Amino acid sequence: MIKQGMRTALMALALAGGMMASAPAHAEGTLTVSSPQDPGSWDPVDTCLVNWASVATNIYDGLTYRGPDTKLVPGLATSWEVLDDGLRIRFALREGVTFHNGEPFNADAVKFTFDRLMGEEGKKGPQRSNYAAIDHLEVIDDYTVDMHLTQPDPVLLTKLAGYGAMIVPPKYIAENGEDYFNAHPVGTGPFKFVSYEPKVGIKLEAYDGFWGDQAKISNLEYRFISEPSTAVAELQAGRVDLVIPPTIPIGMIPTIEEDPNIQVVTTASPTVYALRFNTANGITKDERVRKAMIYGVDRKAIIDAVLGGQASEIVSFQGELSFGYDPSLEPLPYDPNKAKELLAEAGVAPGANVQINIRGNDSTFNEVAQAVASYLQIIGLNATIKPYETNVLLNDIIPQGKTGEMFQQSWGGWTLDFDNTAYFMYHTGEKWNPYDSDPKMDELLESQRAITDQVKREEILREIANYAADRALEMPLYNLNAIFGLSNRVKNFIPVPDSRLRLNEVSVD
Repeated sequence: MIKQGMRTALMALALAGGMMASAPAHAEGTLTVSSPQDPGSWDPVDTCLVNWASVATNIYDGLTYRGPDTKLVPGLATSWEVLDDGLRIRFALREGVTFHNGEPFNADAVKFTFDRLMGEEGKKGPQRSNYAAIDHLEVIDDYTVDMHLTQPDPVLLTKLAGYGAMIVPPKYIAENGEDYFNAHPVGTGPFKFVSYEPKVGIKLEAYDGFWGDQAKISNLEYRFISEPSTAVAELQAGRVDLVIPPTIPIGMIPTIEEDPNIQVVTTASPTVYALRFNTANGITKDERVRKAMIYGVDRKAIIDAVLGGQASEIVSFQGELSFGYDPSLEPLPYDPNKAKELLAEAGVAPGANVQINIRGNDSTFNEVAQAVASYLQIIGLNATIKPYETNVLLNDIIPQGKTGEMFQQSWGGWTLDFDNTAYFMYHTGEKWNPYDSDPKMDELLESQRAITDQVKREEILREIANYAADRALEMPLYNLNAIFGLSNRVKNFIPVPDSRLRLNEVSVD
Protein backbone atom coordinates (compact mmCIF):
# COMPACT_ATOMS: atom_id res chain seq x y z
CA MET A 1 0.00 0.00 0.00
CA ILE A 2 2.86 2.36 0.84
CA LYS A 3 4.43 1.76 -2.55
CA GLN A 4 1.12 2.38 -4.25
CA GLY A 5 0.72 5.59 -2.26
CA MET A 6 4.19 6.77 -3.27
CA ARG A 7 3.37 6.17 -6.92
CA THR A 8 0.18 8.16 -6.44
CA ALA A 9 2.16 10.98 -4.86
CA LEU A 10 4.67 11.08 -7.72
CA MET A 11 1.88 11.13 -10.30
CA ALA A 12 0.16 13.91 -8.40
CA LEU A 13 3.36 15.95 -8.32
CA ALA A 14 3.83 15.50 -12.03
CA LEU A 15 0.31 16.66 -12.73
CA ALA A 16 0.43 19.60 -10.38
CA GLY A 17 2.50 21.73 -12.72
CA GLY A 18 -0.19 21.58 -15.38
CA MET A 19 -2.64 23.45 -13.20
CA MET A 20 -0.44 26.55 -12.77
CA ALA A 21 -0.50 27.97 -16.29
CA SER A 22 0.11 31.66 -16.75
CA ALA A 23 -2.88 33.95 -16.35
CA PRO A 24 -4.32 36.24 -19.02
CA ALA A 25 -3.77 39.98 -18.57
CA HIS A 26 -7.38 40.50 -17.55
CA ALA A 27 -10.79 38.88 -17.68
CA GLU A 28 -13.59 40.20 -19.86
CA GLY A 29 -17.31 39.72 -20.26
CA THR A 30 -20.19 38.13 -18.42
CA LEU A 31 -21.40 34.55 -18.72
CA THR A 32 -25.02 34.04 -17.66
CA VAL A 33 -26.08 30.53 -16.70
CA SER A 34 -29.59 29.19 -16.21
CA SER A 35 -29.85 26.73 -13.32
CA PRO A 36 -33.17 25.01 -12.50
CA GLN A 37 -32.81 25.15 -8.72
CA ASP A 38 -31.72 27.37 -5.85
CA PRO A 39 -30.03 24.99 -3.36
CA GLY A 40 -30.97 27.32 -0.50
CA SER A 41 -27.53 27.24 1.15
CA TRP A 42 -24.00 27.59 -0.22
CA ASP A 43 -22.37 25.76 2.68
CA PRO A 44 -20.66 22.56 1.42
CA VAL A 45 -21.93 20.49 4.35
CA ASP A 46 -25.58 21.40 3.74
CA THR A 47 -26.29 19.70 0.43
CA CYS A 48 -25.64 16.97 -2.11
CA LEU A 49 -27.57 18.68 -4.92
CA VAL A 50 -26.01 18.77 -8.38
CA ASN A 51 -27.29 22.32 -8.86
CA TRP A 52 -25.28 23.37 -5.81
CA ALA A 53 -22.14 21.85 -7.30
CA SER A 54 -22.65 23.48 -10.71
CA VAL A 55 -22.22 26.85 -8.98
CA ALA A 56 -20.01 26.02 -6.01
CA THR A 57 -17.30 24.26 -8.03
CA ASN A 58 -16.37 27.77 -9.15
CA ILE A 59 -16.23 29.12 -5.57
CA TYR A 60 -14.53 26.30 -3.67
CA ASP A 61 -11.63 23.90 -4.05
CA GLY A 62 -11.06 20.48 -2.57
CA LEU A 63 -7.79 18.79 -1.78
CA THR A 64 -8.23 16.91 -5.06
CA TYR A 65 -9.94 17.90 -8.30
CA ARG A 66 -11.71 15.92 -11.00
CA GLY A 67 -12.38 17.62 -14.31
CA PRO A 68 -14.36 16.83 -17.45
CA ASP A 69 -12.06 13.93 -18.37
CA THR A 70 -12.95 12.30 -14.97
CA LYS A 71 -9.25 12.00 -14.04
CA LEU A 72 -8.28 12.85 -10.47
CA VAL A 73 -5.55 15.51 -10.17
CA PRO A 74 -4.16 17.75 -7.41
CA GLY A 75 -6.29 20.55 -6.07
CA LEU A 76 -5.35 22.29 -2.84
CA ALA A 77 -3.11 19.31 -2.14
CA THR A 78 -0.12 19.09 -4.48
CA SER A 79 0.46 15.43 -3.62
CA TRP A 80 -0.65 12.69 -1.25
CA GLU A 81 0.72 9.44 0.12
CA VAL A 82 -1.38 6.53 1.38
CA LEU A 83 0.22 5.01 4.51
CA ASP A 84 -0.41 2.47 7.27
CA ASP A 85 -2.31 0.03 5.05
CA GLY A 86 -4.76 2.69 4.00
CA LEU A 87 -5.47 4.06 7.48
CA ARG A 88 -3.55 7.32 7.01
CA ILE A 89 -3.20 9.70 4.08
CA ARG A 90 -0.56 12.43 4.20
CA PHE A 91 -1.30 15.51 2.09
CA ALA A 92 1.25 18.09 1.00
CA LEU A 93 -0.68 21.36 0.68
CA ARG A 94 -0.36 24.08 -1.91
CA GLU A 95 1.45 27.15 -0.60
CA GLY A 96 0.63 30.80 -1.32
CA VAL A 97 -3.14 30.22 -1.63
CA THR A 98 -5.63 32.65 -0.09
CA PHE A 99 -9.36 32.53 0.48
CA HIS A 100 -11.45 35.21 -1.20
CA ASN A 101 -11.45 37.26 2.02
CA GLY A 102 -7.65 37.30 2.13
CA GLU A 103 -7.42 34.65 4.82
CA PRO A 104 -4.51 32.25 4.23
CA PHE A 105 -5.12 28.65 3.24
CA ASN A 106 -3.08 26.22 5.34
CA ALA A 107 -3.27 22.97 7.30
CA ASP A 108 -5.37 24.60 10.02
CA ALA A 109 -8.06 25.38 7.42
CA VAL A 110 -8.06 21.77 6.26
CA LYS A 111 -8.36 20.48 9.82
CA PHE A 112 -11.15 22.98 10.57
CA THR A 113 -13.06 21.94 7.45
CA PHE A 114 -13.11 18.25 8.35
CA ASP A 115 -13.63 18.78 12.08
CA ARG A 116 -16.68 20.83 11.12
CA LEU A 117 -17.88 18.28 8.56
CA MET A 118 -17.60 15.40 11.03
CA GLY A 119 -18.93 17.46 13.95
CA GLU A 120 -22.24 19.00 14.96
CA GLU A 121 -22.51 21.34 11.96
CA GLY A 122 -21.96 18.52 9.51
CA LYS A 123 -24.45 16.38 11.40
CA LYS A 124 -27.23 18.76 10.31
CA GLY A 125 -26.64 18.03 6.62
CA PRO A 126 -26.53 14.99 4.32
CA GLN A 127 -22.79 14.82 3.68
CA ARG A 128 -21.22 13.42 6.82
CA SER A 129 -21.88 9.72 6.12
CA ASN A 130 -20.04 10.05 2.82
CA TYR A 131 -16.85 10.74 4.80
CA ALA A 132 -17.53 8.37 7.69
CA ALA A 133 -14.15 6.68 7.37
CA ILE A 134 -12.39 9.87 8.55
CA ASP A 135 -11.49 9.70 12.24
CA HIS A 136 -9.49 12.89 12.67
CA LEU A 137 -6.95 15.18 11.03
CA GLU A 138 -3.51 15.88 12.39
CA VAL A 139 -1.60 19.04 11.49
CA ILE A 140 2.05 18.14 10.88
CA ASP A 141 3.13 21.65 9.86
CA ASP A 142 1.55 24.62 8.06
CA TYR A 143 1.44 22.77 4.75
CA THR A 144 1.31 19.11 5.72
CA VAL A 145 -1.69 17.31 7.18
CA ASP A 146 -2.40 13.67 7.99
CA MET A 147 -5.91 12.31 7.56
CA HIS A 148 -6.43 9.37 9.94
CA LEU A 149 -9.10 6.86 8.99
CA THR A 150 -11.02 4.28 10.99
CA GLN A 151 -10.90 2.01 7.96
CA PRO A 152 -9.63 2.28 4.39
CA ASP A 153 -11.95 4.04 1.94
CA PRO A 154 -11.10 3.28 -1.71
CA VAL A 155 -13.28 6.15 -2.97
CA LEU A 156 -12.18 8.81 -0.48
CA LEU A 157 -9.71 10.62 -2.74
CA THR A 158 -12.48 11.14 -5.28
CA LYS A 159 -14.91 12.28 -2.59
CA LEU A 160 -12.39 14.93 -1.56
CA ALA A 161 -12.91 16.56 -4.96
CA GLY A 162 -16.48 17.66 -4.29
CA TYR A 163 -19.39 18.59 -2.07
CA GLY A 164 -18.83 18.32 1.71
CA ALA A 165 -15.02 18.17 1.41
CA MET A 166 -14.67 21.65 -0.08
CA ILE A 167 -12.23 23.63 2.06
CA VAL A 168 -13.75 26.55 3.98
CA PRO A 169 -12.23 29.54 5.84
CA PRO A 170 -12.07 29.11 9.66
CA LYS A 171 -11.65 32.77 10.62
CA TYR A 172 -14.39 34.00 8.28
CA ILE A 173 -16.92 31.52 9.63
CA ALA A 174 -15.94 32.20 13.24
CA GLU A 175 -16.35 35.94 12.77
CA ASN A 176 -19.59 35.87 10.75
CA GLY A 177 -21.42 32.76 11.90
CA GLU A 178 -22.95 29.80 10.11
CA ASP A 179 -26.12 31.51 8.87
CA TYR A 180 -24.13 34.31 7.26
CA PHE A 181 -21.78 31.82 5.59
CA ASN A 182 -24.76 29.94 4.12
CA ALA A 183 -25.67 33.03 2.07
CA HIS A 184 -22.21 34.61 1.66
CA PRO A 185 -19.82 31.80 0.65
CA VAL A 186 -16.05 32.20 0.64
CA GLY A 187 -13.64 29.70 -0.87
CA THR A 188 -10.35 29.59 -2.78
CA GLY A 189 -11.79 28.96 -6.27
CA PRO A 190 -11.50 30.99 -9.50
CA PHE A 191 -14.62 33.06 -8.79
CA LYS A 192 -15.63 34.92 -5.64
CA PHE A 193 -19.06 35.70 -4.30
CA VAL A 194 -20.72 39.06 -5.08
CA SER A 195 -24.40 38.73 -4.21
CA TYR A 196 -27.18 36.20 -3.72
CA GLU A 197 -30.92 36.70 -4.01
CA PRO A 198 -32.86 33.61 -2.94
CA LYS A 199 -35.01 32.09 -5.69
CA VAL A 200 -33.58 34.61 -8.16
CA GLY A 201 -29.86 34.10 -8.66
CA ILE A 202 -26.27 34.35 -7.49
CA LYS A 203 -23.53 36.58 -8.91
CA LEU A 204 -19.80 35.85 -8.89
CA GLU A 205 -16.77 37.68 -10.22
CA ALA A 206 -13.28 36.58 -11.20
CA TYR A 207 -10.90 36.24 -8.24
CA ASP A 208 -7.59 37.83 -9.18
CA GLY A 209 -5.79 35.96 -6.42
CA PHE A 210 -6.75 32.49 -7.67
CA TRP A 211 -3.85 30.03 -7.49
CA GLY A 212 -4.61 28.31 -10.81
CA ASP A 213 -5.69 29.40 -14.28
CA GLN A 214 -7.27 32.84 -14.02
CA ALA A 215 -10.83 33.19 -15.26
CA LYS A 216 -11.23 34.44 -18.82
CA ILE A 217 -14.54 36.11 -17.96
CA SER A 218 -14.94 38.89 -15.42
CA ASN A 219 -18.43 38.00 -14.22
CA LEU A 220 -20.33 34.73 -13.79
CA GLU A 221 -24.04 35.01 -13.07
CA TYR A 222 -26.52 32.24 -12.36
CA ARG A 223 -30.25 32.72 -12.75
CA PHE A 224 -32.58 30.23 -11.10
CA ILE A 225 -35.13 29.42 -13.80
CA SER A 226 -37.23 26.42 -12.86
CA GLU A 227 -39.50 26.43 -15.93
CA PRO A 228 -37.69 24.73 -18.86
CA SER A 229 -39.55 26.61 -21.60
CA THR A 230 -38.59 29.91 -19.96
CA ALA A 231 -34.94 28.88 -19.74
CA VAL A 232 -34.87 27.95 -23.44
CA ALA A 233 -36.68 31.18 -24.38
CA GLU A 234 -34.08 33.18 -22.45
CA LEU A 235 -31.32 31.27 -24.27
CA GLN A 236 -32.93 32.09 -27.62
CA ALA A 237 -33.31 35.74 -26.64
CA GLY A 238 -29.63 36.00 -25.69
CA ARG A 239 -30.31 36.80 -22.05
CA VAL A 240 -28.85 33.43 -21.00
CA ASP A 241 -25.66 31.93 -22.43
CA LEU A 242 -25.78 28.43 -20.95
CA VAL A 243 -28.61 26.19 -19.77
CA ILE A 244 -27.44 23.34 -17.57
CA PRO A 245 -28.99 19.89 -16.99
CA PRO A 246 -31.54 18.65 -16.29
CA THR A 247 -33.46 21.66 -17.62
CA ILE A 248 -33.84 21.08 -21.34
CA PRO A 249 -36.76 18.82 -22.27
CA ILE A 250 -36.02 16.28 -24.97
CA GLY A 251 -38.90 17.70 -26.99
CA MET A 252 -37.24 21.12 -27.17
CA ILE A 253 -33.94 19.90 -28.61
CA PRO A 254 -35.12 20.33 -32.24
CA THR A 255 -36.18 23.91 -31.46
CA ILE A 256 -32.68 24.73 -30.20
CA GLU A 257 -31.00 22.97 -33.12
CA GLU A 258 -33.02 25.02 -35.60
CA ASP A 259 -31.77 28.31 -34.12
CA PRO A 260 -28.48 29.41 -35.78
CA ASN A 261 -27.36 31.32 -32.67
CA ILE A 262 -27.54 28.48 -30.15
CA GLN A 263 -26.73 24.79 -29.98
CA VAL A 264 -27.21 21.60 -27.99
CA VAL A 265 -24.11 19.99 -26.47
CA THR A 266 -24.39 16.54 -24.87
CA THR A 267 -22.08 14.09 -23.17
CA ALA A 268 -22.36 10.72 -21.47
CA SER A 269 -23.50 11.11 -17.89
CA PRO A 270 -23.78 9.02 -14.72
CA THR A 271 -27.21 10.54 -13.99
CA VAL A 272 -29.93 7.93 -13.57
CA TYR A 273 -33.67 8.18 -13.04
CA ALA A 274 -36.00 5.86 -11.19
CA LEU A 275 -39.36 5.75 -9.49
CA ARG A 276 -38.59 4.57 -5.98
CA PHE A 277 -41.12 2.73 -3.87
CA ASN A 278 -42.58 3.45 -0.48
CA THR A 279 -41.69 0.09 1.07
CA ALA A 280 -43.19 0.89 4.48
CA ASN A 281 -46.79 1.88 3.76
CA GLY A 282 -49.68 1.11 1.43
CA ILE A 283 -49.82 -1.54 -1.24
CA THR A 284 -46.16 -1.06 -2.21
CA LYS A 285 -45.12 -2.44 1.17
CA ASP A 286 -45.63 -5.83 -0.53
CA GLU A 287 -42.69 -6.88 -2.71
CA ARG A 288 -45.08 -8.68 -5.07
CA VAL A 289 -46.89 -5.43 -5.78
CA ARG A 290 -43.63 -3.60 -6.46
CA LYS A 291 -42.56 -6.29 -8.91
CA ALA A 292 -46.00 -6.25 -10.51
CA MET A 293 -45.66 -2.55 -11.18
CA ILE A 294 -42.24 -3.09 -12.78
CA TYR A 295 -43.59 -5.92 -14.95
CA GLY A 296 -46.50 -3.69 -15.91
CA VAL A 297 -44.50 -0.83 -17.42
CA ASP A 298 -42.77 -1.04 -20.81
CA ARG A 299 -39.78 1.08 -19.87
CA LYS A 300 -37.92 0.61 -23.15
CA ALA A 301 -40.93 1.86 -25.09
CA ILE A 302 -41.07 4.96 -22.88
CA ILE A 303 -37.37 5.63 -23.46
CA ASP A 304 -37.77 5.31 -27.22
CA ALA A 305 -40.92 7.42 -27.40
CA VAL A 306 -40.12 10.18 -24.91
CA LEU A 307 -36.33 10.49 -24.69
CA GLY A 308 -35.36 10.55 -28.35
CA GLY A 309 -32.14 8.57 -28.12
CA GLN A 310 -30.66 10.66 -25.29
CA ALA A 311 -30.93 7.88 -22.71
CA SER A 312 -30.38 4.16 -22.19
CA GLU A 313 -32.32 1.64 -20.10
CA ILE A 314 -30.99 0.71 -16.66
CA VAL A 315 -31.54 -2.39 -14.53
CA SER A 316 -30.09 -1.13 -11.25
CA PHE A 317 -29.87 2.47 -10.04
CA GLN A 318 -26.63 3.16 -11.96
CA GLY A 319 -25.35 3.51 -15.50
CA GLU A 320 -22.40 1.97 -17.32
CA LEU A 321 -19.97 4.65 -16.07
CA SER A 322 -20.48 3.43 -12.49
CA PHE A 323 -17.96 1.16 -10.78
CA GLY A 324 -20.16 -1.71 -9.63
CA TYR A 325 -22.27 -1.84 -12.80
CA ASP A 326 -23.23 -5.43 -13.60
CA PRO A 327 -23.78 -6.01 -17.34
CA SER A 328 -25.16 -9.49 -16.65
CA LEU A 329 -28.07 -8.22 -14.54
CA GLU A 330 -31.29 -8.71 -16.50
CA PRO A 331 -34.33 -6.40 -16.19
CA LEU A 332 -37.79 -7.69 -15.37
CA PRO A 333 -39.45 -7.85 -18.80
CA TYR A 334 -42.63 -6.05 -19.78
CA ASP A 335 -45.31 -8.62 -18.94
CA PRO A 336 -48.71 -7.15 -18.05
CA ASN A 337 -50.24 -10.59 -17.52
CA LYS A 338 -47.57 -11.46 -14.96
CA ALA A 339 -48.20 -8.08 -13.34
CA LYS A 340 -51.92 -8.80 -12.98
CA GLU A 341 -51.19 -12.24 -11.51
CA LEU A 342 -48.92 -10.78 -8.85
CA LEU A 343 -51.44 -8.08 -7.94
CA ALA A 344 -54.16 -10.69 -7.55
CA GLU A 345 -51.84 -12.88 -5.50
CA ALA A 346 -51.14 -9.91 -3.21
CA GLY A 347 -54.88 -9.25 -2.81
CA VAL A 348 -54.84 -5.86 -4.52
CA ALA A 349 -58.31 -4.99 -5.80
CA PRO A 350 -58.71 -3.54 -9.30
CA GLY A 351 -58.78 0.25 -9.18
CA ALA A 352 -56.44 0.54 -6.17
CA ASN A 353 -54.93 4.01 -5.93
CA VAL A 354 -51.25 4.72 -6.50
CA GLN A 355 -49.71 8.19 -6.17
CA ILE A 356 -46.54 9.18 -8.02
CA ASN A 357 -44.65 12.20 -6.65
CA ILE A 358 -42.44 14.13 -9.09
CA ARG A 359 -40.57 17.41 -9.47
CA GLY A 360 -43.00 19.90 -10.93
CA ASN A 361 -40.42 21.69 -13.10
CA ASP A 362 -39.08 18.57 -14.83
CA SER A 363 -41.21 18.49 -17.96
CA THR A 364 -39.38 15.53 -19.51
CA PHE A 365 -39.89 13.37 -16.44
CA ASN A 366 -43.48 14.56 -16.26
CA GLU A 367 -44.01 12.94 -19.66
CA VAL A 368 -42.29 9.78 -18.43
CA ALA A 369 -44.48 9.70 -15.31
CA GLN A 370 -47.62 10.13 -17.39
CA ALA A 371 -46.59 7.18 -19.54
CA VAL A 372 -45.89 5.09 -16.43
CA ALA A 373 -49.31 6.02 -15.05
CA SER A 374 -50.96 4.93 -18.30
CA TYR A 375 -49.26 1.54 -18.17
CA LEU A 376 -50.30 1.09 -14.53
CA GLN A 377 -53.89 1.83 -15.50
CA ILE A 378 -53.71 -1.11 -17.92
CA ILE A 379 -52.87 -3.55 -15.12
CA GLY A 380 -55.69 -2.23 -12.93
CA LEU A 381 -54.07 0.47 -10.80
CA ASN A 382 -55.44 4.00 -10.60
CA ALA A 383 -52.24 6.01 -10.84
CA THR A 384 -52.23 9.75 -10.21
CA ILE A 385 -49.31 12.17 -10.46
CA LYS A 386 -48.65 14.77 -7.77
CA PRO A 387 -45.98 17.35 -8.61
CA TYR A 388 -44.05 19.33 -6.00
CA GLU A 389 -41.71 22.28 -6.17
CA THR A 390 -38.26 20.70 -6.33
CA ASN A 391 -36.92 21.95 -2.99
CA VAL A 392 -40.12 20.90 -1.22
CA LEU A 393 -39.92 17.39 -2.65
CA LEU A 394 -36.20 16.98 -1.90
CA ASN A 395 -36.03 18.68 1.49
CA ASP A 396 -39.39 17.77 3.00
CA ILE A 397 -41.58 15.21 1.24
CA ILE A 398 -38.96 12.51 0.58
CA PRO A 399 -36.73 12.85 3.69
CA GLN A 400 -39.74 13.06 6.00
CA GLY A 401 -41.36 9.96 4.47
CA LYS A 402 -44.44 11.80 3.20
CA THR A 403 -44.52 10.48 -0.36
CA GLY A 404 -47.15 8.40 -2.05
CA GLU A 405 -46.48 4.88 -3.30
CA MET A 406 -43.79 6.04 -5.77
CA PHE A 407 -41.52 9.05 -5.98
CA GLN A 408 -39.11 10.43 -8.52
CA GLN A 409 -35.44 10.05 -7.72
CA SER A 410 -32.62 11.18 -9.96
CA TRP A 411 -29.02 10.73 -8.90
CA GLY A 412 -25.77 11.94 -10.43
CA GLY A 413 -23.47 9.32 -8.91
CA TRP A 414 -20.73 11.92 -9.29
CA THR A 415 -17.96 9.70 -7.84
CA LEU A 416 -18.65 7.22 -10.66
CA ASP A 417 -18.79 4.56 -7.96
CA PHE A 418 -21.99 2.74 -6.97
CA ASP A 419 -21.15 3.17 -3.28
CA ASN A 420 -21.98 6.88 -3.53
CA THR A 421 -25.44 6.02 -4.82
CA ALA A 422 -26.25 2.80 -2.99
CA TYR A 423 -25.24 3.95 0.49
CA PHE A 424 -27.45 7.03 0.29
CA MET A 425 -30.37 5.18 -1.29
CA TYR A 426 -30.42 1.95 0.73
CA HIS A 427 -28.66 2.30 4.08
CA THR A 428 -30.91 2.57 7.12
CA GLY A 429 -31.42 6.13 8.31
CA GLU A 430 -30.09 7.94 5.25
CA LYS A 431 -31.96 11.03 4.01
CA TRP A 432 -32.92 9.43 0.70
CA ASN A 433 -34.04 6.19 2.33
CA PRO A 434 -37.01 7.23 4.50
CA TYR A 435 -38.82 3.89 4.45
CA ASP A 436 -36.57 0.85 4.27
CA SER A 437 -34.38 -0.81 6.91
CA ASP A 438 -32.68 -4.03 5.88
CA PRO A 439 -29.86 -5.47 8.04
CA LYS A 440 -28.51 -7.55 5.18
CA MET A 441 -28.33 -4.51 2.91
CA ASP A 442 -26.69 -2.44 5.64
CA GLU A 443 -24.06 -5.15 6.18
CA LEU A 444 -23.26 -5.34 2.46
CA LEU A 445 -23.00 -1.56 2.15
CA GLU A 446 -20.72 -1.25 5.16
CA SER A 447 -18.51 -4.21 4.25
CA GLN A 448 -17.40 -2.91 0.86
CA ARG A 449 -16.37 0.48 2.23
CA ALA A 450 -13.40 -1.01 4.08
CA ILE A 451 -12.09 -3.15 1.21
CA THR A 452 -9.14 -1.94 -0.85
CA ASP A 453 -9.21 -4.97 -3.16
CA GLN A 454 -11.19 -3.44 -6.02
CA VAL A 455 -12.09 -6.79 -7.56
CA LYS A 456 -13.65 -7.97 -4.30
CA ARG A 457 -15.33 -4.64 -3.72
CA GLU A 458 -16.84 -4.67 -7.19
CA GLU A 459 -18.26 -8.13 -6.47
CA ILE A 460 -20.02 -6.77 -3.37
CA LEU A 461 -21.32 -3.69 -5.19
CA ARG A 462 -22.78 -5.95 -7.86
CA GLU A 463 -24.32 -8.10 -5.13
CA ILE A 464 -25.91 -4.94 -3.69
CA ALA A 465 -27.33 -4.03 -7.10
CA ASN A 466 -28.73 -7.54 -7.56
CA TYR A 467 -30.19 -7.58 -4.05
CA ALA A 468 -31.87 -4.19 -4.53
CA ALA A 469 -33.30 -5.41 -7.85
CA ASP A 470 -34.50 -8.66 -6.29
CA ARG A 471 -36.31 -6.71 -3.56
CA ALA A 472 -37.66 -4.27 -6.17
CA LEU A 473 -36.71 -1.18 -4.16
CA GLU A 474 -37.28 1.02 -7.20
CA MET A 475 -38.51 0.90 -10.76
CA PRO A 476 -35.25 1.57 -12.66
CA LEU A 477 -35.89 3.76 -15.68
CA TYR A 478 -32.98 5.27 -17.60
CA ASN A 479 -29.49 6.73 -17.73
CA LEU A 480 -29.81 10.20 -19.29
CA ASN A 481 -27.12 12.08 -21.19
CA ALA A 482 -26.06 15.45 -19.80
CA ILE A 483 -27.77 17.94 -22.13
CA PHE A 484 -26.60 21.56 -22.29
CA GLY A 485 -28.04 24.48 -24.23
CA LEU A 486 -25.29 26.85 -25.34
CA SER A 487 -25.04 30.24 -27.02
CA ASN A 488 -22.61 30.42 -29.93
CA ARG A 489 -20.94 33.40 -28.22
CA VAL A 490 -19.52 31.01 -25.62
CA LYS A 491 -16.07 29.64 -26.45
CA ASN A 492 -14.04 26.75 -25.04
CA PHE A 493 -16.97 25.21 -23.18
CA ILE A 494 -16.41 21.55 -22.29
CA PRO A 495 -19.48 19.62 -21.11
CA VAL A 496 -18.93 17.59 -17.97
CA PRO A 497 -20.67 14.30 -17.17
CA ASP A 498 -21.63 15.29 -13.61
CA SER A 499 -22.63 18.98 -14.10
CA ARG A 500 -19.81 20.11 -11.78
CA LEU A 501 -18.81 22.92 -14.12
CA ARG A 502 -15.64 24.91 -13.52
CA LEU A 503 -15.91 27.83 -15.91
CA ASN A 504 -12.58 29.68 -15.62
CA GLU A 505 -11.49 28.43 -19.07
CA VAL A 506 -14.64 29.69 -20.82
CA SER A 507 -14.70 32.99 -22.70
CA VAL A 508 -17.47 34.95 -24.42
CA ASP A 509 -17.52 37.05 -27.61
